[in-house]
Amino acid sequence: MTAPEALYQSNLSSLALRARGKVRDIYTIDDQHMLIVTTDRLSAFDVILPDPIPGKGLMLTRISNFWFDRLKDIIPNHLSAIPLSECVPDANDFAQIDGRAIVVKLLKPLPVEAIVRGYLIGSGWKDYLKSGAVCGITLPEGLQQAQQLSEPIYTPSTKAAVDEHDENVSFEKTVECVGQDLAEKIRDTSLRLYKAAAEYALQRGIIIADTKFEFGVDDEGALYLIDEALTPDSSRFWPADQYQVGISPPSFDKQYVRDYLETLEWDKKAPGPHLPEEVLRHCSAKYREAEARLTDG
Repeated sequence: MTAPEALYQSNLSSLALRARGKVRDIYTIDDQHMLIVTTDRLSAFDVILPDPIPGKGLMLTRISNFWFDRLKDIIPNHLSAIPLSECVPDANDFAQIDGRAIVVKLLKPLPVEAIVRGYLIGSGWKDYLKSGAVCGITLPEGLQQAQQLSEPIYTPSTKAAVDEHDENVSFEKTVECVGQDLAEKIRDTSLRLYKAAAEYALQRGIIIADTKFEFGVDDEGALYLIDEALTPDSSRFWPADQYQVGISPPSFDKQYVRDYLETLEWDKKAPGPHLPEEVLRHCSAKYREAEARLTDG
């Protein structure tokens, strides 16, 4: 099968560009709907890298849509029932984004990244080594790297602008941002989503070590799941049959790219370094395997 041509940036003539994020380009459809295009851009350490991962946006879109459908009984999501072809009638525009674009409801995004950690890894592990806590949540002594926590923990962060770093914050800080009731609902919903997804994924040989959710509200204040859901970009996926406590397990996500970048003399500031062809191919293969396992595709 021929690899899809990479799309680093979309350029649609028929719709007005609203914003470009780290990975997604957003266009205005009308006063109630937006078009979100998932490109093949890759962000690592909150920096957009110059080389796209071929097919990544297609895979992320399919994975997110799978989870949006599977988890819709826990919380509604931003997907609209309007067909893509109805919103993008221009044939050239449609061909550019087919399979990687979704029509969504226009909601107010909340300034909180809802991170749930089920295992002690990454920045959480580094925090624990320094303080015995993760984002201010004290954990038992003697835990090892990659160890499963007795219960998943909620560790929110702020949502940074492009090329800026997210900042871990306390739950109390999220209360200041969005109010007590909404902060509690975001936390409780995030934990429910993670537990449901982690149980499902484990049956397919994938451990979801941690993940990030984003939420928005409509004019009535109802909460919706937005952006993406449980993809290799927003989550840490491990093969269950290779998991060992005490080491950082291999992964199905962009951790492979992060590990490569850690070998370079790079200050983790823009511009990011170019990636070798081998790293691009390997990362794409990791994403494909994650999709196949999760969706039986």
